[in-house]
Amino acid sequence: QVQLVESGGGLVQAGGSLRLSCAASGRTFRSYLMGWFRQAPGKEREFVAAISQGGGSSYYPDSVQGRFTISRDNVKNTVYLQMDSLKPEDTAVYYCAGRTGGNPPYSFSYVSEERTYDNWGQGTQVTVSS
Repeated sequence: QVQLVESGGGLVQAGGSLRLSCAASGRTFRSYLMGWFRQAPGKEREFVAAISQGGGSSYYPDSVQGRFTISRDNVKNTVYLQMDSLKPEDTAVYYCAGRTGGNPPYSFSYVSEERTYDNWGQGTQVTVSS
């Protein structure tokens, strides 16, 4: 198990940028597939991005492709989500998630499924004003 703590959320105007961080405890972070999800009020949680253990593969849905970038630093035990060109519809609580084991390449359906991940952070609020 790994403990995940998100930070970096806040209020930003449309068109602006934010970088979220997710710090992981433990010495096995490098073995974890990591993902970001978000949940807006009244909506189901949805997949935002994922990155393989070594960082060589990343995955995005069409809704954020080209605007969001996921990265990781396995020395600092941290995964990041750089969010650019933010839109009001990006407003949500953002969660990072992790799963140990497995080897890339992964299918999009696998990395985008909530049930794939068994470690979750508490979430950080992102609000984009118009």
